[in-house]
Amino acid sequence: MNYTTEELKQKIKELKEKLSVTVVAHFYQRDEVFEMADIVGDSLELAKKTQADDAEFVLFCGVGFMGQSVKVLSPEKRVVMPKVACCAMARMIDTLYFDESVAFLEKNGIKKEDVLPITYINSNADVKAKVGQMGGMVCTSANAKTIITNALKEGKKILFVPDRCLGQNIANQMGLQSMVIGLGGDPKEADIICYDGFCSVHQLFSVEDIEFYRKKYPGILIAVHPECDPAICDKADFVGSTSQLIKYITELPEDQKVAVGTEFNMVNRLRPKNTYVLSSTKPECPTMNETTLEDVYLTLKSIEDGAPINEIFVDEDTQYWAKVALERMMAL
Repeated sequence: MNYTTEELKQKIKELKEKLSVTVVAHFYQRDEVFEMADIVGDSLELAKKTQADDAEFVLFCGVGFMGQSVKVLSPEKRVVMPKVACCAMARMIDTLYFDESVAFLEKNGIKKEDVLPITYINSNADVKAKVGQMGGMVCTSANAKTIITNALKEGKKILFVPDRCLGQNIANQMGLQSMVIGLGGDPKEADIICYDGFCSVHQLFSVEDIEFYRKKYPGILIAVHPECDPAICDKADFVGSTSQLIKYITELPEDQKVAVGTEFNMVNRLRPKNTYVLSSTKPECPTMNETTLEDVYLTLKSIEDGAPINEIFVDEDTQYWAKVALERMMAL
């Protein structure tokens, strides 16, 4: 295919007008793909927004678990993805590892009925379903503290999967004890028992990066995502989800410098001046950046041809229990 970028954009616009398709894109998508979207947002935000949309097809520019979330919440919709890219964190846990984590707690004297699992939205539908079957629920980085606060009222141990950093950071905020499975500690002494998963992008930021910026620009603010290591979050001026970071940074005075610890594409389009990426290397999510304009065009073309590619399907049982876990969260 020898189309220029502008030609591809025009062809995508023409197909969007012709077909019953809504294009949605996560904040971490590359700029040229992001610009083609009808709806933009964070992962759960996108799934909720598409519920209210009446298009037959949702073309989701993101990673696999996000497309699954749309299908779980809106099973009547046909969900396709230009690239079924996989979130590395979501791949770190599956149903086998989840069961092994529960077995670890039982082996250490904690009964299964005394465990309440919570899974971060960054997990696949089968893990969400496992959590739903055990009476647990989903959380996002924005509402994790609220979800955990309510969960603790049941007097159970919290099994938090898959992101250890988010679990530890929320525990620290709430003055609770946490531990990470496989990294030592007594689960009986912990309020929140974390699975040993993480976001590779948010592991790129270091305390040294913070010290560098504070020394170079006195008065600079440090804003980071709670998927960063607790040592980073402890030294930041603001810790928040993607949507919370956007609000915080865009509302700063124009002359206020800020260094941001999250994915490059989002930071780069936030604010034209006095905004820096908190890393000496480019913190770009490789799987989010797999989607290209050409992929978007070819996916739209496949819908026009009556043979949609990369369509997302979730089996009925998984869909039911994953939706239960999501709806428990949304009820709060």
